[in-house]
Amino acid sequence: MKTEEQYFSEGKSIQDYMNEMSTLKEESFGVYEKFQLPEDGFVEELKQHSFHFLTITEDWCGDAMMINPVIRKVAEAANMEMRVALRDADTDLINRHLTNGGRAIPIILILNNQGDLVGKWGPRAPEVQQIVDDLRGKLPSKEDPAFGEKQKEMFGILRNRYAEDATLWSYVYESFKQTVVSVVAHSR
Repeated sequence: MKTEEQYFSEGKSIQDYMNEMSTLKEESFGVYEKFQLPEDGFVEELKQHSFHFLTITEDWCGDAMMINPVIRKVAEAANMEMRVALRDADTDLINRHLTNGGRAIPIILILNNQGDLVGKWGPRAPEVQQIVDDLRGKLPSKEDPAFGEKQKEMFGILRNRYAEDATLWSYVYESFKQTVVSVVAHSR
């Protein structure tokens, strides 16, 4: 069984991955270009540590379209490497990092210099999860003939918000920052 570090070593850089996206590429680069890192000292703190990030993702995922560029900005600003493992190419990795029994993505794995898994984040910031839960709560039951159409509408609404709403990007940043700060505190 491969380690998370082996998946990292074999993974594409986040830059190559985003350049080669076949779905949601324009939206993902839109987030990347528009998201501004807060000047809150987090990146400077992060530079004091030797982490690297592995994102388990797929380019069709709306959440990943928004989240990967935000985390990429953090990684680049802190001079940390970020690589990609595709969820569907080898399900062994995602099966180790299920969310409520499901293969939700993206999952950001935080690895130390020795390649040990020291933390993980994802698939959503709590505030974004609440938005998703609220929208799901308005869907008809799965047995309803309109369910498929309404779910498709919901995904479209989310995708547009993910691509345009800077507040959601901030939620991702703040939640990821809290996770990393917690990892740092536990590694001392």
